[in-house]
Amino acid sequence: MKDYKTDKINNICLLGHGGSGKTSLAETLAFNAGLIDRLGKVVDGTTYSDYDPEETKRTISIGMSLAAIEHNNSKINVMDTPGYFDFVGEVMEAVKVSEAAVIVLSGKSGVAVGTEKTWAYAEENNISASFFISKLDEENADFDKTYKQIRDTFGSKCVAFQLPIFESGVLTGSVDVICKKAYKYSNGKPNEIEMPEDIKAKLGDIFEGIKEAVAETSEDLMEKYFSGEDFTDEELHNGIRAAITGRSIFPVFCGSAVQNVGTNVMMDIISGYFPTPAEANPVKGKNSKGEEVSIKISESGSLKAFVFKTIADPFVGRITFFKVISGMLKGDMAIYNANKDKSEKVAQVFSLVGKKQVAATKFSAGDIGAVAKLQFTQTGDTLCTENDVMLFDGIDFPEPMISMAIYPKSKGDEEKISTGLHKLQDEDQTFKTHINTETHQTIISGIGEQHLDIITSKLKAKYNVDVVLEAPIIAYRETLRKKVFAEGKHKKQSGGHGQYGHVKMEFEPGETEDLIFEEKVFGGSVPRQYYPAVEKGLRESILKGVLAGYPVVNLKATLLDGSYHDVDSSEMAFKLAAHIAFKTGMEAASPVLLEPIDYVEVFIPDEYMGDIIGDLNKRRGHILGMNPQDGGIQQVVAYVPQSEMVKYATDLRSMTQARGQYKMKFERYDEAPTLISKKVMDDAKRKKEEEN
Repeated sequence: MKDYKTDKINNICLLGHGGSGKTSLAETLAFNAGLIDRLGKVVDGTTYSDYDPEETKRTISIGMSLAAIEHNNSKINVMDTPGYFDFVGEVMEAVKVSEAAVIVLSGKSGVAVGTEKTWAYAEENNISASFFISKLDEENADFDKTYKQIRDTFGSKCVAFQLPIFESGVLTGSVDVICKKAYKYSNGKPNEIEMPEDIKAKLGDIFEGIKEAVAETSEDLMEKYFSGEDFTDEELHNGIRAAITGRSIFPVFCGSAVQNVGTNVMMDIISGYFPTPAEANPVKGKNSKGEEVSIKISESGSLKAFVFKTIADPFVGRITFFKVISGMLKGDMAIYNANKDKSEKVAQVFSLVGKKQVAATKFSAGDIGAVAKLQFTQTGDTLCTENDVMLFDGIDFPEPMISMAIYPKSKGDEEKISTGLHKLQDEDQTFKTHINTETHQTIISGIGEQHLDIITSKLKAKYNVDVVLEAPIIAYRETLRKKVFAEGKHKKQSGGHGQYGHVKMEFEPGETEDLIFEEKVFGGSVPRQYYPAVEKGLRESILKGVLAGYPVVNLKATLLDGSYHDVDSSEMAFKLAAHIAFKTGMEAASPVLLEPIDYVEVFIPDEYMGDIIGDLNKRRGHILGMNPQDGGIQQVVAYVPQSEMVKYATDLRSMTQARGQYKMKFERYDEAPTLISKKVMDDAKRKKEEEN
C-alpha cells in the first residue's frame, strides 16, 4: 500500500447495536477495495474482521478490527466495532481515533438501544456522524419507517444522501442524492440507470434540506440561499464538507451489505465529503511542563502518536495500534514512550486487514498503523521524541460493573491463571483483576457476564487453563454490643518448665475500627513485660470472630488483672491466655455480624425510575435521593448491602433494555439482619465441617 498524506486520509468507525450488520458492511467495503477476494459471512465465521476464535465460535464481534481501504485516491481506515455492550471498551478505542462514525442500523428493527448509545459516543467525542440503514434486502425491512425513526430520534439534521430503489418489493438499486444519479446492481456491480419517476418526486425536498445545511456554513451562502440563487458545484461541495465536519448535517445512507447494494455511493461520499484528520478537532494533552495544550493533526513537527489499542497474542507477541498526531512514524525508528519514560525500538510498521499484516514504509500524521513487540508500551500511551515530549489525554473507559472469583479446575494452574489474566488485561482496559488480601481470592471484574465468560474462554484457548467462576466471598465483620468481663487462664504442666498465663479483661465497644488496647493493672499481678504478649494475642484473635470467623472490629480491650508464675510464665502463655479471654468475652458480649454497605449511583432514563427504585428497595437498599441529569437521565443514589449487588449489572441491563448504568464504592459496615446473619453463620459452619 502506498503512503498517503494527511488530507487524503479518512478514519471512520462502524458503530451500532449488536446484529445490525456492521461486520457484513466492513466485509463488503474490504471486498470492493480488493483487500479480500471473496465475501465472507458472519454466520459461517469467515469474515476478515471476526478473526478471533471466540468471534467465529459465537458469530459476534468482541474486538475492534481494522482494514485500510483505498478508494478514489484516498485511504479510508475502517474500524469495525462490537455491538454488544459488554465490549464497549473496543468502541471507545475506535471512537477516540476516528473523525467520523457510521452508525449502522437494521432496516427491520430500526433505532435500537445500541443506536442511541453509539450516537451519544459520537456526540461526546464531537466527531461527525452518519447512518447506514442496512439489510434492506430482507423481508419486512422498511426504509421510510427507519428513516423517519432516525429523524424523530436524532433530529431533522439527519438527511438522506442516498435512497433505495425497489422493484416488486425487491431491493435492486440506490440513488446518490448529491450527484442525482441512480444505480442498478448486478452481482454487486453498479450500473447507472435513468432516475425512477417515484424517486424524482422525493429528491427535491431532500436536496432542499442539504442546501439549507450548506447555507448555514457561511453568511455568504446563507444570503445566496435566501435570495433564491443556486450554489455553484464548488460551493455545494465545500459547503457539504463543512456541514458534515461541523456536525450541522448527518448523512443517511442505505443498502444491503450482503448483496453489495449501495456501498459504492457511501464510499464515494466518505472519500469526497467526510473530514480528514487535518480538519478534525485539535488533540488535547499536556506538555513536558504539565501545561494543558492542544495541537492540530499535522505532518509538520516532530513525531507524536497515540496508542489506542493493544493485542496480546501468545504466538505473535504484543501488537500495538497507533494513530500519528504529528510528524510521521516509520520502521527502524527509535521512539520515546512519554508515559513510561522508556525508549522503544520500532522494527517493521504495518497496516492491517483483520489479522493480516500489510507491510508499510511509514505512516503520516492522521494515519493509523500498527507495530509489533514494543516492550513497555500499553493502551493510552503517547509515543514521541525525547526532546519534544507530550502526553495525550487517554481513553475514558467505563469502570467494570460485575466481579467474580476465579479458580483453576486443576491444582497447580494458579501461575498460569495469573500470567494469562495479566496479558488479557493488557489488551482490554475494561477488564480488571486483583487478589483480595482478606479472602485470598483472585477477583476478575468486567462490564457484564458475557464479558467475563469471554475472558475464561480465552484463558482456555490461549493459555490452556480451565477455570471456574464463583460469586466473591463477601467481607463481613463481627463486633460486640455490650461491655463484659472475661477471664483467660492457660496452664499446662508436662515435665520440666510448664506454661502459665492468667488474665482478667474487660471488653467493650470501641470508637475505632482497629483494636484499642489498654491496661489498668495494679500491684504487678501481671508483669509489664507480658503486656505486649497480651495485645499480640488479642490482635491475632480478632482476625477470626466467634460467629462466622470474620474479623472483629470496634473492640476496646482493657487488661485489669491476672496472675503469673515465676518459672512457668512466658510470653506465649500470656498470648494464649488472652486468646481464651477473647473467645469467652466475645461469646458473652452479644456479638453481631456486620455487612458491607455500598454507596450506589444508578443512571437511568426517566421511564425506568419506578422499576429501579422498587428493585433497590427489594435489595434492602436505602434511597438517598433522585437527581435529574442532562438528556432525560435520572440519577438514583442509594446505600445498598454489597451482598445484594453481585449480579446487579445483569439485572439492571434487563430492567432498562441496557440503557442503565451504575457505579458503586464501599461506604461503611452496618449490622446485618437476623436472617442474613443466620445464613452466613450456617454457611461458615458447613464450610468448616467440610474442611474437617
